[in-house]
Amino acid sequence: MARFAISPMALTTMLAMVCMLVAAAHVDATITCAEVTNLLTPCINYAIFGGTVPPACCDGIKALNAASNTTEDHRTSCSCIMDGLSKIPGINYELVGTLPETCGTTCPYKITPTTDCSK
Repeated sequence: MARFAISPMALTTMLAMVCMLVAAAHVDATITCAEVTNLLTPCINYAIFGGTVPPACCDGIKALNAASNTTEDHRTSCSCIMDGLSKIPGINYELVGTLPETCGTTCPYKITPTTDCSK
């Protein structure tokens, strides 16, 4: 029966790679604009036409709040929201502003046409 031998250098390299992968898995990843868009897309019709807020919209807002844990997460999500809203004709910012409270949650920033997400 043949034995498989690993050199000390190869073993050290493999252990270092495993440690890097484990450490990378624990780094706090920031939320992406694609994630923000997916979570908040169900809110668009309400933000234009009003009416009843869809449950999927509230679920998205709550999920976004849960996923945004750092200042950088808040800035990213704010910038994405502002960029997305600027591309949708007919957005009613007053309706947008009611969404967090209507959904039973809060938002760390107020969404208006002049919101500065860097602050």
